[in-house]
Amino acid sequence: MNFLIGIGVILLIGVLIYNTLVSRRNQCDNIFASIDALLKKRYNLIPNLVTLMKESMKYEKGLLEKVTELRSKAMQPNLTREQKIAIADELTQPLHGLMVAVENYPELKANEQIIQLMHTLNEIEEQIAAARRAYNQAVTDYNNTRQMFPSSLIANWFNFGPKTLFEIPEIERKNIDIKELLEP
Repeated sequence: MNFLIGIGVILLIGVLIYNTLVSRRNQCDNIFASIDALLKKRYNLIPNLVTLMKESMKYEKGLLEKVTELRSKAMQPNLTREQKIAIADELTQPLHGLMVAVENYPELKANEQIIQLMHTLNEIEEQIAAARRAYNQAVTDYNNTRQMFPSSLIANWFNFGPKTLFEIPEIERKNIDIKELLEP
């Protein structure tokens, strides 16, 4: 009888660990879907911004082309989570450069549409940063659960793979060099 109770307790613990792993994996996926939606909002905003700025910012043609090119890459179907993260990271610096470059053009600073788009872009960037923090915390919790004993046994048995953090690339940790960004 004690043997059956022991097996029942072990099975119950196994089910609890399995459910915890599934819950944390789903939380990571859910938060990444939020990031994905925010990135789509960001990418949808870019064509309007580029169109409005193109005429005034003739000297930053290279920067505008870079933003447009990265947006096109990001809109491709069937990108993996890692590819989406890489493109989003690559696009962040030129977008920040674009926002800073507007300061050099009084006619752009006075344009209501540009001001509204820049304000919206700033809001989206802040939301992406907040979602990125939530995602990284969820991934850390998931990876910790996946790697710790005894849940690592269940994770390996049911193939719970590791998740990748949405880290800031090294280049973004440096101050933005506007001269470098504005060179053709």
